[in-house]
Amino acid sequence: MHDARIDSASMKGVVFCMSVEQVVGRFAPSPTGPLHFGSLIAAVGSYCLARQAGGRWLLRMEDLDPPRVVPGAADEILFALESLGLHWDGEIIWQSRRGEAYQAAVEMLRDKGLIFDCACSRKEILASAPHPGEEGPLYPGTCRSGLPAGRKPRALRIIVPEQQVCFTDGVFGAMQQVLSEAVGDFVLHRADGMFAYQLAVVVDDAASGVNQVVRGADLLSSTPRQIFLHACLGNPVPEYIHLPLLTDRRGKKVSKRHGAVGFEPTVNTSALIVRALGLLGQIVPEKIDESPPHEILEWACQNIDRQRIPAGDQGLMFDDFPV
Repeated sequence: MHDARIDSASMKGVVFCMSVEQVVGRFAPSPTGPLHFGSLIAAVGSYCLARQAGGRWLLRMEDLDPPRVVPGAADEILFALESLGLHWDGEIIWQSRRGEAYQAAVEMLRDKGLIFDCACSRKEILASAPHPGEEGPLYPGTCRSGLPAGRKPRALRIIVPEQQVCFTDGVFGAMQQVLSEAVGDFVLHRADGMFAYQLAVVVDDAASGVNQVVRGADLLSSTPRQIFLHACLGNPVPEYIHLPLLTDRRGKKVSKRHGAVGFEPTVNTSALIVRALGLLGQIVPEKIDESPPHEILEWACQNIDRQRIPAGDQGLMFDDFPV
C-alpha cells in the first residue's frame, strides 16, 4: 500500500492510496542523444526492482519536445537496452503520438475549473514574480481571475492551492513540498503549443497502469506536482523511488555528452551492468562480470536490495567508476 497526502485547511489531510496487485514499472528516456550512464543506472534500477516483485517493465520514449529530439537517438537507445538484456514488456509508448490523451486530460481539468488561460510572457513573470521558486520565478497569479483586457492566451496553467504535498520516497524517505510556495500555478500547455512534461508523464503513467516509478533524483522536486495532478485527475498514486544522480568530481550531473555509453561490438556490456549495480550500492559476486548480461540481471533481479541504494545530496561519483 502506497500513500501520498495533500494537506490543506479544507482537505484536512486527504490520503490518496492504491493497493498494488502487480507491480508495473517503466523506463522513460528522452531521445535527445545516446543512452548515458546516468540513464543506464535508472534503467537497471527500475528493471530489477520491477522484476524482483514479479512485475512488468514498460518502455516509454519521451519525445514530447520535437526540437530537442536527435534523429536516430531513439534507435540507439533501443539497441543499447537490447544489448544489455533489458527487455521490456508490451509496445513502446511514444509521447509524440499521445496528444489526444493529453488534450482529454486538459479538458477534464477545465471542466473541473482547475485550469486557466495565461497571457504572461516569461519576461513579464520575471518582472513581477514575488520571489523565486525552486525552478525559476514564481508565477504571481496575474491571470488567475481572467485575462487582462486586450491580451490573448499563451499558455494553460493549473490552479495550485496552498497545500502541502507529502510522500515517502523509496530511497530518500519522507518528503514534503508546499506547491504554492515552491512552484506556484504551473504550466500544463506551453506557449509554443507543446504539452508540458508534468502533464504528459502523469497521463501516461496512469494510462499504462504504472504503479512503481523509479528514476533519477533530478526529478524528485517534480514529484509533488505529479502527485497533485494525479489527485486532480482521479488517478491512483504510484510508489516513487528516486535514485541518486551520477555526478563528476565538481558535483555536476553527468550529461549525455560526457557520460554517453557506446555500444560497439567491443563494449563489455556485462561490465557496464556490474558498474551500474555497484553505483546502486549492491554487493555483487566476484567475477560476475564474466557472465553474460542476462545472467547478471537474473542475479540482480533476485538480490537487489533497495536499502543499500545510497541517498543524500552527494550523488554518485562518475569519475570513480569509468565506463
